[in-house]
Amino acid sequence: MAVPVDQTAAVNQIRDGLMDDWNVLQNVFKLLQKEDTFSVDPQKWGKQKIVPFLQPDKLKELINLKVRETEKCTLAEIEELCQQVIHYSVKTSHGRFHNQLFGQLDPFGLAGALITEAMNGSTYTYEVAPVFSLIETEIISTMSQLAGYKDGDGIFAPGGSTSNMYGMVLARYKIAPEVKTAGMFGMRPLVLFTSDESHYSFMKAANWLGLGSDNCVSVRTNDRGQMLLDDLEEKIEEAKARGGRPFFVNCTAGTTVLGAFDDINGAADVAERHGLWLHVDACLGGASLLSLRNRSLITGLERANSFAWNPHKTVGAPLQCSMFLTRESGRLLERCNSTEAHYLFQQDKFYDVSYDTGNKSVQCGRKIDAFKFWLMLKARGYGKYGLLVDHAIDMARLLEDKLRQRGDRFRLVLQKHEYSNVCFWYIPKRMRVAPKEETPEWWDRLYTVAPKIKEQMAHSGTLMVGYSPLKAKNLGNFLRMVFTCFPVLKSEELDFILDEIERLGEKIVV
Repeated sequence: MAVPVDQTAAVNQIRDGLMDDWNVLQNVFKLLQKEDTFSVDPQKWGKQKIVPFLQPDKLKELINLKVRETEKCTLAEIEELCQQVIHYSVKTSHGRFHNQLFGQLDPFGLAGALITEAMNGSTYTYEVAPVFSLIETEIISTMSQLAGYKDGDGIFAPGGSTSNMYGMVLARYKIAPEVKTAGMFGMRPLVLFTSDESHYSFMKAANWLGLGSDNCVSVRTNDRGQMLLDDLEEKIEEAKARGGRPFFVNCTAGTTVLGAFDDINGAADVAERHGLWLHVDACLGGASLLSLRNRSLITGLERANSFAWNPHKTVGAPLQCSMFLTRESGRLLERCNSTEAHYLFQQDKFYDVSYDTGNKSVQCGRKIDAFKFWLMLKARGYGKYGLLVDHAIDMARLLEDKLRQRGDRFRLVLQKHEYSNVCFWYIPKRMRVAPKEETPEWWDRLYTVAPKIKEQMAHSGTLMVGYSPLKAKNLGNFLRMVFTCFPVLKSEELDFILDEIERLGEKIVV
């Protein structure tokens, strides 16, 4: 039940206290520094936990999470709450956080994120985001040129899943523009194709867009995780035979687990033969666009109709930073997504309305994600990031070598990965047996090792490395180490990582 208040007095109290309230910002930044949130000094990595992990019930006891109608915390209490949240959160900028496809922040990216948050703008019109609209246009143009798109277009989106969905919506609009107004009633089922190791966002998009997840066809992959083009061709023909209408093929440039890159040129040949839209999910591997020595990983990208890339992966842009690009001209993206919102996109404005990007977006309010990436590129140039991408891949190859040197203690899932992912098993001492003794039961036990090591990591706070199964290959859990541009690691850090996995691995019971 609402508590009666003197509204005028309450509003006046808030207004009169606003100047003091803003002081919290300076103090919060000091708290971030005090907690060493941006742990970039390798000398400190061994002294600071990545996270002081607690179970949910214990954490709820420590932090007052309840929100009430008449809540009133002093600034000191607010700062204490902020300190608790910072302390018990995962320090993803810690140099030994390797748990996801992203890692330590680039400081210039964080500076950009702080500015855009403080400015609290939205990039739907030039009117409310003049500089940011120009910056997004410039980034889209530059990255389109790098991709080989002469007249490319694009938009920043809230994450790779949405960027991939943009590709599907645009492909559907091109093959059946009437869907925009009349819907999909009475149409032959539209069918899309993606590999059995691709991102789950395609299955979700098929659900959200009304295609139906049954019409998201899984294509087999080889032992390296790359889509088999013969199977793709066969699946397309099968879809036609059962009355479906194939319209979209996805290639993955850097699969989530193995970091595999599909043959884009080969897929483009198949797509062209059947008149299908070719999209490339380069959310992870798109950073190879900047690479000097590894750009061949995305050979053929210029033939794709569209692709998605997340600079928050690999290169260190703050989350979220995701873009969708298409080589289709004729304002296809705008024609697909625009509606006549006369209160926002007036055509008789006092400036060049071609810089109003909102009509290209499925969103209205949209975060200014281009700026932080732009500031990074202004600070270093994309060539420097290319060097850092190559260094991350070099570190991955070096880790593979070090794993081989440790003999029967470790085993690689792949002898050589393509990107900065390295997948491997740790074999505890009590499980080291002759090859003939590696029975199915032995493998079942081995698959329990990675989750148990991960539990030890969480409690020790010394290292965070992820683990994953690979269902498409009937493989159980293994560790997945992912290298990113930041932190810029030295080779001796790899020895620590393996030593720590061995130390923690010998504590577990299998």
